[in-house]
Amino acid sequence: MKRARTAKQGESEFGMMEKKGAFSFLRTRLALLLGSVPILLCVFAWLYMLGMNHLEQTPRDFASSFAWAAETFTTTGYGGDHHWNHPLMVAYVILVQFAGVFLVFLIIPVFLIPYFEQHFQGRLPTVLPRLDGHIVVYSYGPAVETFLRQLEHNRIPFVIYEENEAVARRLSERGRRVVFGRLADDTPDLSTLKRARGLVANGDDYNNAVFILSARQQGFTGKIVAMVLHPNRRTPMMRAGADVVFTPTHILAAAIAAKASTKISPRVSGVQRLGRHLEIAEVRIHRTSSLANCTLAEAGIGARTGATVIGQWVGGELVPQPDAQTQMPVDSILIVVGSDDSIVKLGQLATPVATTGPFLVIGYGEVGQKVCELLTGAGEEVVVVDTHDQPGVDVVGDPLDHQLLEQAGIARAQAVVLALEDDAMTLFVAAGTRALAPELTIVAGVRRAESIARIHRAGADFALSVGQVADQLLGYQLFGEEAVSIQPQIKVVRTFPGSLVGVPLKSSRVRERTGCSIVAIERGDEVIVKFGAALMLSKDDRVYVSGTPGAIDKYYETFPGSRDQNR
Repeated sequence: MKRARTAKQGESEFGMMEKKGAFSFLRTRLALLLGSVPILLCVFAWLYMLGMNHLEQTPRDFASSFAWAAETFTTTGYGGDHHWNHPLMVAYVILVQFAGVFLVFLIIPVFLIPYFEQHFQGRLPTVLPRLDGHIVVYSYGPAVETFLRQLEHNRIPFVIYEENEAVARRLSERGRRVVFGRLADDTPDLSTLKRARGLVANGDDYNNAVFILSARQQGFTGKIVAMVLHPNRRTPMMRAGADVVFTPTHILAAAIAAKASTKISPRVSGVQRLGRHLEIAEVRIHRTSSLANCTLAEAGIGARTGATVIGQWVGGELVPQPDAQTQMPVDSILIVVGSDDSIVKLGQLATPVATTGPFLVIGYGEVGQKVCELLTGAGEEVVVVDTHDQPGVDVVGDPLDHQLLEQAGIARAQAVVLALEDDAMTLFVAAGTRALAPELTIVAGVRRAESIARIHRAGADFALSVGQVADQLLGYQLFGEEAVSIQPQIKVVRTFPGSLVGVPLKSSRVRERTGCSIVAIERGDEVIVKFGAALMLSKDDRVYVSGTPGAIDKYYETFPGSRDQNR
C-alpha cells in the first residue's frame, strides 16, 4: 500500500502523475497530428500538380496546386479549378474531398475539443481540505440529498468525496464543495479527517469499507455512519470501522409497510414515530367523514382528539401550518402530530370506514420484496404485480394496464403499495391507479424527495422518499437531533425548554413571535397535547416544535437554550 502524503504536500503523487501523463499524451498526439497536416497537403499538392500536367494537359505550378489542396482539404472551395475531364483526375479529387472531410471531423471532436477541455476546464480538487467541524460524505446519491439540504440550511459545513467525475463536476457547478478521487487508483489522503465532525459512507458496500478503513487507519476517531445495500454486510462494515450501519431501502420499505397496514402500525396509516410517545401521521379525509369540508376551527380537532394539524396536502400541494379557517376538502390529507390515542381518535373521525382485503404491491425490486415480507409477516394478504416473471410475483404485466390490475384484484384491495424503481413510473402508475380506483389508498415509495409533491398530485395518499428516511437517521446519529421532515416546508423537532422554563405557554405567544407551533410536551412518560392556561415548562421537559426550517431557526433565536448544544 502506498504511503499517503499530507494535504500540505498537495495532490497525491499518483493522481498528479496520472493527470500529467494523460495531458502530455494528448498534447503530443495533437502536435503530431498538426505537424503531419502540412506534409499531407504537400503530398496532395504534388500529386495534383502531376495530374494536371499529364492528365488534364493544363499545367499548374506547386504554389497554385498547394492552394487547391488547402481549399479542398478544408472544404472551403476550389478557386479557379472546379472542373476535370480525366477519370483518374476526377477520382483523385473525390478522394481528397473525402480525406479532407474525414480529417476535419476527426481533428475537431477527437483532438481539439478534448485538448481545450483538458487545458481550460477547471480542475476538481483531489485532496480533502482542512476539515474543522465538517461532515464528510463519501459518494453522492438520492439517499443523502435531503440530508445535504438540511446541512446547508443549518450552515453546517460539509465536503463530498465523489468518484464519478461527471457527478463531481455537476455538484461543483451547483456550488457544493466536492473532492474528486478514485479509491481503486490510490489510497486517499484522509489525514485531514481528524478534526471532522463525522463521516457518512454512501457508496457501494465494498468501497464504503475501503473508505472507512482508510479513515480509521489515518487517525479518524469520530463517528462514522455507513449505508449498505444488504443487511448481512452490517457486521463486516462495523469491523471495518463504522459505528452505525443501516440499510436505507429496507428502512424505507418498513416505513411504507407501516403506512399501509394497520396491523404493522395499528392506529392509522401514514405514521412516523418521533421520540418514545409521539407520532406524525398523514390522515386522509374520507367523503363520509364528519370532518369533510369543515374548517379546522369548525372541526375542533385539538379539543376532540388531542392531535395538532401541522400541514395539509390538497391536490398535490403542501400547505404548511394551516390556520383555523383552512378548509378540509374530501380526499385532502392532514399531517398531524399527537400521541397514540389522539391519532387513533382522529383516524376514526377522518376515515370512518373499515379496511379489508389484500394489499396490491406493484414492483418487486429490493423495496417491494421487503414490503411484501413485512406485510405477510404481519398476516396480511399480498398480491404482487411486476413486469418481470420471477418467484414471488403473482401477476406479470404492465401495471398501467387496467385489465391487468382488475385481474390482480384491485376492486377488493385494501390498498396499493407502489415500490417501483423509477419515480416517473411511480407517478404514471399512481395516476392510472387513482383513475381506476378513486377510493383506494395509494402508498408510494420514492427515490428523490423532490418527486413527492408530483406523486401526491398524481393521486398517491402517502409518499415517502429514501432521502427522508436517511435524513432522519443521519440527523439523529450525527447530531442527536430527533426530527421528522415533511418536504422542505415542514419540520418537527424535539427541543429543550430553554428560556421558556417557568413561563406560562399561553403568554409566550410562540406562534406570533416565531411562526412555529408547540405541538406536544414530553414530561417523563407522559405526553401533553392539551395545554391549559396555567401550563408551564420545567427544565426536564422536552418540547416538540413544528414549523418551516426558517421558523424553527427563529424559535431557537427567540428562546435561547432551546437548541441541543451538541449540534
